[in-house]
Amino acid sequence: MPTAMITGATAGIGAAFARRLAGDGFTLVLVARDEARLADVAGQLKLRYGVSVEVLAADLATDEGLSRAESRLRDGVDLLVNNAGFGHPGPFLGVPVEDEVRMLKVHCEAVLRLTLAALPGMKERDRGAVINVASVAAFFTRGTYSASKAWVVNFSESAAAEVGNPRVKVMALCPGFVRTEFHQRASMDVSGIPGFLWLKADNVVNEAMRDLALGKRVSIPDARYKAIVALGRLVPRGLAGRISARIGR
Repeated sequence: MPTAMITGATAGIGAAFARRLAGDGFTLVLVARDEARLADVAGQLKLRYGVSVEVLAADLATDEGLSRAESRLRDGVDLLVNNAGFGHPGPFLGVPVEDEVRMLKVHCEAVLRLTLAALPGMKERDRGAVINVASVAAFFTRGTYSASKAWVVNFSESAAAEVGNPRVKVMALCPGFVRTEFHQRASMDVSGIPGFLWLKADNVVNEAMRDLALGKRVSIPDARYKAIVALGRLVPRGLAGRISARIGR
């Protein structure tokens, strides 16, 4: 069976990837910080889908955690889903610099290092894929979060071009607002977000897997968000930044 490693696998989009890939028959390697929760999720997946599930408790904001994940990737996986991430409440200037650096470690350094750990083996086997979870925020300006996700998109497209092999794929996934724990854990007030903008995690994953099979390098799930990104490219960047900052608060 093919093997998939998923970071941030215990909730939200990561958990949806785990369900989808388990249903597709993948052997899973689940990565997250909470060892007890990892074990619980692994047990549920084994019971429901009858697949093999390995757990790797690692904090990807630390060198130790990153090294453990890199080591497992070098043993070989067929699909890597770099999903781990988090957000900050409030404006950029109100966030402690230590928290901003931690975000860059998880959103950028972890994505870089884990992708580089996975790709050589995939190229040698002439098959494999990496999905780096970014955000629609990557196409707008909203503090360190959107900046880090813009880096993920650019890096993913660059890596895909450099690999130059249609059987080894790298794709950035850019969802909009998704019903997960993400905003609650970041203490974000999302009461002002219109209901029609919310997506279901399972639908996001299904569209991502379809776009990966089609060879896309950037996946924006749902026609509504495709339209928002297209419209955002027509709006002056200064105005778009003011709008996105206001929505973010």
